[in-house]
Amino acid sequence: MTDNISAEQLRLLIERIERLEEEKKGISDDIKDVYAEAKSTGFDVKTMKSIIRLRRMEKHHRDEADMLLETYKQALGLV
Repeated sequence: MTDNISAEQLRLLIERIERLEEEKKGISDDIKDVYAEAKSTGFDVKTMKSIIRLRRMEKHHRDEADMLLETYKQALGLV
């Protein structure tokens, strides 16, 4: 009895993961389409991805990264 329950639970978990992986692939394809649309209208996709990465960061982490980048640029004479 326990083996049947464990096997059924495992099967259900595997099927859930498979469904979620399919959804993830679909969402990933949708994101690629949006980037392609942005590029076709003249936006720079690399810059957009940088902005999205920055928006995910907490403000203090973003400030720290900006400060570090500025320090490195000054050290290399890029300012």
